[in-house]
Amino acid sequence: MGIFSIPSAAPLWLHGSMPTFATDDNVTLSYIDQGDGPVVLLIAGFCAPATSWALQQDELVDAGYRVLALDRRGHGDSEAPEFGATMARHGRDVENFLTSLGIDDAILCGGSMGASTIWSYISQFGTSCVRAVVSVDQTPKMINDGEWQNGFYGLTEANKDAFFADGIPDTGRGLSKAKMMLGGVKLLMKLRSMPKMAKGDTPPMKALLHDHAVSDWRKVVAEAEVPILMVAGRESQFWPFAHSIVDNPLAQSVVLDKCGHAANMDRPKEFNAALLGFLRSLPQ
Repeated sequence: MGIFSIPSAAPLWLHGSMPTFATDDNVTLSYIDQGDGPVVLLIAGFCAPATSWALQQDELVDAGYRVLALDRRGHGDSEAPEFGATMARHGRDVENFLTSLGIDDAILCGGSMGASTIWSYISQFGTSCVRAVVSVDQTPKMINDGEWQNGFYGLTEANKDAFFADGIPDTGRGLSKAKMMLGGVKLLMKLRSMPKMAKGDTPPMKALLHDHAVSDWRKVVAEAEVPILMVAGRESQFWPFAHSIVDNPLAQSVVLDKCGHAANMDRPKEFNAALLGFLRSLPQ
């Protein structure tokens, strides 16, 4: 049996078979559903599929959680329509998803743009169905200004419209590309196949990235009335780890050493320990 073959006992999502649901604007989205217990919904970042959480899923299931991972529109195995490429729509998709599964008490965990998707959901629908939030290396405001210097390196109000025109620029900061690749190798070995990354250069994806870049979720984060864990990579390639200190008494920050932006892949052991520690601390 080759190293990249998939054993017959593997979960259905490893074989490419995933359940789906339809949003209220008739877009079919795919998702992973494993385990039983309190719900943890995992939402990946820009271009990343639900399967990019593979290094977390088994540990969460073994710890007694029901793990859901959503392929946002335009991502993974979900449909990629020309419409709906806004953070508001992606937040609404989360509401549609939770409603379709009858879930009213979920822990929401998002990486990068996935975290912003959670704040978009909360800004529209509140926290009545949310038990807690985990944000993984995502600053609540990407544009830097005189009062905020924890945004994307080099992104300002003056250059915001052209900054991501050719994709996500190399900032020359943070974890090296060689070390960053190690995280991808860990995921590849777990999946035993290449994750299905979306193309970031289509018009809808470019529009989504721009909408993400100009959003400011600081007020939403500050007013969220649920426990929050802000995880940051000390060597994030995109922004200072100080973004994880937020103005909310219910929030706590964990900064992972020797870790870049993709914290759940760069340092999966340390990330999983921080995540599970937070989950176990939540009121029952």
